[in-house]
Amino acid sequence: MWGEVAAIGAAVVLFALAIFQLALASGAPLGHLAWGGQQRVLPPGLRVASLASIAIYALFALVLADRAGLVAVFGEAISGPGSWAIAGYGALGTLVNAISRSRAEQLVMTPVALGLGVLALVVAMS
Repeated sequence: MWGEVAAIGAAVVLFALAIFQLALASGAPLGHLAWGGQQRVLPPGLRVASLASIAIYALFALVLADRAGLVAVFGEAISGPGSWAIAGYGALGTLVNAISRSRAEQLVMTPVALGLGVLALVVAMS
């Protein structure tokens, strides 16, 4: 049960991150919260990276939902190790955002990455 709840929570976080990345890719002046926080409006290369992030987040959500038994897409051979990899991604993201030169990125994205990592860990352990 906790794995299912955590997978749904992770999907909500990933959906919010996808909307945020779409806004960045569209030119919203939110760059101080992402990609090192050095530009308010992202340059073309980082806009493409933001679009790629959306696809990655969708994949993460599917892997976690599969691991929790909410969907049947990949099977245990992929969703098991994949959920652990996503938990590791959350841990790495927490570290990277915590040491960002952007104070805004530190304050906003560090807890988001930590939350995603913890939710993925709960799913991985379920």
